[in-house]
Amino acid sequence: MNGEKVKEIIEKLKSGAEQVLPENEFIKKIESGKKLKIKFGMDPTAPDIHLGHAVALSKLRQWQDLGHEIILIIGDFTAQIGDPTGKSKTRPPLSEEEIKQNAKTYFEQVGRILDMEKTSVCYNSEWLAKLTSFDFIKLAGKITLARVIERDDFQKRLKENVSIGLHELFYPLLQGYDSVELKADVELGGTDQTFNLLMGRFLQEQFGQSPQIIMTMPLLEGLDGVQKMSKSLDNYIGLFELANEAYGKLMSISDELMLRYYQLLLGKTKTEIVQMKSDVESQKVHPMNLKKEMASGIISKFWSKKEADESQKQFESLFQKKDYSQAKEVKLISDVQNPIWIVELLKQLGAVKTSSEAKRLIQSGAVSINGESVGDFKAEVEVKDGMIVKVGKHRIYKVSTKDPVHPE
Repeated sequence: MNGEKVKEIIEKLKSGAEQVLPENEFIKKIESGKKLKIKFGMDPTAPDIHLGHAVALSKLRQWQDLGHEIILIIGDFTAQIGDPTGKSKTRPPLSEEEIKQNAKTYFEQVGRILDMEKTSVCYNSEWLAKLTSFDFIKLAGKITLARVIERDDFQKRLKENVSIGLHELFYPLLQGYDSVELKADVELGGTDQTFNLLMGRFLQEQFGQSPQIIMTMPLLEGLDGVQKMSKSLDNYIGLFELANEAYGKLMSISDELMLRYYQLLLGKTKTEIVQMKSDVESQKVHPMNLKKEMASGIISKFWSKKEADESQKQFESLFQKKDYSQAKEVKLISDVQNPIWIVELLKQLGAVKTSSEAKRLIQSGAVSINGESVGDFKAEVEVKDGMIVKVGKHRIYKVSTKDPVHPE
């Protein structure tokens, strides 16, 4: 492999990554031209994956396309402990049934990003469940309490007098032992996983193995551009969502965040991002067109090219041409009360799942009916066939009531 090719690969792999540790060892491994084992662990603690998870998975796909072996670890054993990373209190353990169900949906969604036929999948219960009490004590003896307790999560809880379960101290040790078992060359994870990833490197050295390279990926900001993408914060785009709804959400983000999505989700290099900024500043490219390309690129990558084209066409009709015939038509149940509480209407349209979510949207002025804002959380509205309900910047629903609506 010639020097220019190696340089190109290194830039591509480093693009979007927060840290590569240690960098000199990383470069040597790439220069060797050997097929490397790239480890990535997932604890199936929830059934759905969103674009925040896709950041690391997209980087794994880059490694995979370069011919390296991707090893996806389903942490069915460690999920029963619960990763303490970022947690202000001990997490309740998951049942085996919950873990199995969540893992099943993971494969369906991860398959949108990785080539599963070329991905090795294993469960860490295969080796962790076989450790005897003696094995476990011997493993624990390789690390000091001082080193484990120094992590930020535990320090914060100690200062706030919040309890720490003894079992939580073992989590990074067990995740690190996964690297020993697999003889991993590289391990990927979010920046919040740095401590756990370094533990794997440390334990490999203790077991006489060549220590793995650590590659940390930044945490993707959600639609608000501030907090990390999270279902609990309702600022996420799920891989399970309809493509046109995901496209609309992507078009709502700021121009600054758009460039970050280009880099972290579409793999654009720093050089390409600088060029994009220059093109916008010189008015060579309009930000709206750049954002459409970003949204279409992400939908094509994680859904399909066909859905991306359809989503863009629908978006242009709805929001640029104001053609509401393209709005999502939702038929209300035939026995709906009329007038109906605005919150109940939003729930039936599928625009919200909870009353608190509806209240936040209404009070922020994000809900309108036939162009008129609805700012009263307690409001009751008259349901009419064909009425247009807009929620947020890019969600529009056309109400269908073919059956008569019953008065109270």
